[in-house]
Amino acid sequence: MRQPESGVSRPVWATLIFLIDAKFGGRLSRHGIAALRLAALLLAAAFTWSESANSAEAPVCGNCDCCRWESVRTANWRAYAQGEYIARDRSPHVSEYRLRVGDELDLVYRLTREERPEPYRINVGDEILIESMTDPTLDRSLIVQPDGMITLRLLGQVKANGLTVAQLGEYVEDAYKKYYNAPTITVTPVKVDTKLEDLRAAVDRRMGLGGQSQIARVTPEGSISLPGIGWIYVQGLTLAELQQELGERYAELIPGVEVIPVIVSWAPRYVYVLGEVAAPGRFELTGPTTILQAIAMAGSWNNGAYLDQVVIFRRDDNWRLVATKVDLRAALRGKTPCPEGEIWLSDSDVVIVPKGPILEATDFIELVFTRGIYGVMPFSTSYAFESLSGLP
Repeated sequence: MRQPESGVSRPVWATLIFLIDAKFGGRLSRHGIAALRLAALLLAAAFTWSESANSAEAPVCGNCDCCRWESVRTANWRAYAQGEYIARDRSPHVSEYRLRVGDELDLVYRLTREERPEPYRINVGDEILIESMTDPTLDRSLIVQPDGMITLRLLGQVKANGLTVAQLGEYVEDAYKKYYNAPTITVTPVKVDTKLEDLRAAVDRRMGLGGQSQIARVTPEGSISLPGIGWIYVQGLTLAELQQELGERYAELIPGVEVIPVIVSWAPRYVYVLGEVAAPGRFELTGPTTILQAIAMAGSWNNGAYLDQVVIFRRDDNWRLVATKVDLRAALRGKTPCPEGEIWLSDSDVVIVPKGPILEATDFIELVFTRGIYGVMPFSTSYAFESLSGLP
């Protein structure tokens, strides 16, 4: 039989012919063998790869100094001796971590107990003592009502919420001058910062040895809910930025408290490996992971995998799908010490290791001829029709 054209890869063609002869040699007529061999040539031509690409040098990469084994230099592989398994003191994974959906935070509340430059203003729920040096019957201990009022003898309802102690004392003094020449009123705060105490009670877990803190998980909309200030958008903030934001918000409503955010657990991160690997599936990213490490987690690649064109699908910041192809052949065959395709993977990346041309051709023969034509009309029947028709 004629040899394949020079543009057809001989190994692929020879392998396909071998598979055809081994599987159907004893069951096909010479016309059937000829048809299958013709199909093999067409498949080999469709899936061939260039021999020049296989023999080309490794591409120049931008993340190391040498890209070929010939460009070697001395490196210290024993800096930690038997302690190498602990890993080296490398640079941080990221320069700054920003919160994302699913992160769990422990927000620790601390009472500052620092001197405030502005005078204290009476709040709802505060307890104050009204005393008169002139008439002791005016003396009484009062709690500021939810409407901000207090009730005084002879005066009735008096607004106290939002006033300083001095302002309330002056107002009551002037109001009682209608009945006394010198009422001599004194206002003494007995219980103050009730808003702060209410907040403290809301986050108090000291009975369970948990301290004054609040557990919050970033919701799918990127927010957390905290007592006193409600919902706040935190996705994309660093811990320092979140602490500053919480401090400013609480300072407007409940002065005297500091909130320190602490990450309890990070949102899980996964990579998906599909195709020609031993154990395809979803794998958790617990640290910086490259594409070769992901394939190793999937049990390594299968024989016949097309390592020249491994595909990675990724979603960008706007959830738009982007994709790239990398060539891992040189790295896995030891052709280069610094493979360009050994890239870092991101959360939710999908790695697809496709089938090689030989596997695709084998599947084609299996589906079309074994399960298709031969499954519906066995070649023994076809041979009988040929015999009846008198074909040579």
